[in-house]
Amino acid sequence: MTRQIFDSHFHIIDSRFPLVRNNGYLPPEFTVPDYLRAVSDLGVTGGVVVSGSFQAFDQSYLTDALATLGPMFVGVANIAETTSDDELLRLAETGVRGVRFNLYRGGSAEMESVSSLGRRAWDVAGMHVEFYLDANDLVELEPVITALPKVSIDHLGMTSVHRDVLLRLVSHGVRVKATGFGRVQLDVASTIREIHKENPEALMFGTDLPSTRARVPFQPADLELVADILADDASLALYDNGARFYSLKA
Repeated sequence: MTRQIFDSHFHIIDSRFPLVRNNGYLPPEFTVPDYLRAVSDLGVTGGVVVSGSFQAFDQSYLTDALATLGPMFVGVANIAETTSDDELLRLAETGVRGVRFNLYRGGSAEMESVSSLGRRAWDVAGMHVEFYLDANDLVELEPVITALPKVSIDHLGMTSVHRDVLLRLVSHGVRVKATGFGRVQLDVASTIREIHKENPEALMFGTDLPSTRARVPFQPADLELVADILADDASLALYDNGARFYSLKA
């Protein structure tokens, strides 16, 4: 039986829609057909399109991608603090399930907006908050994160500092994406073990395709690493946790 994979984190880069240089960087195109070809042998049956810094506050690419990919795919958007409640509801209807604060590279709302905008996105449209951050920021952000109703953190927190804070957040229900192994500065295997031990529902695997600016792009061995580390519990991180978090599985 083919293993089911829920890809909790990938990007679509489509030049038909606005792209913005971030720190001088503009990524190569990676369209929906490109993505589907890249994962055709992995068993992916659903996933999450995540807005990058180079897409700023454009949602047209995202709503187009979700319409093309179908109902088992949802989105996470960069939104401005000025985004109206009506726009949040419109995005939710298209399949957007979360709002992203890119504190690592910018291109999203500022840190000062996290509490107010994150809470409003949840209250109005049931959208969770996703953080792309360096774990160096966790001490400052811990009270903000714990006050939000539903939170995920990208790429295992990027670095190994303040592991105690990350694990404390995990114990309180914060989810962590097992993604971007070629961009992090930490020991992937031990980090996955620690997070899973703290809360087996926390880890959500993702390909991070097309791995923009990563030192090493995603490779199928990343998926197998997660499967080998978690053994009998692998399906939690590879499918169940992500599909449940994004309300695509009961």
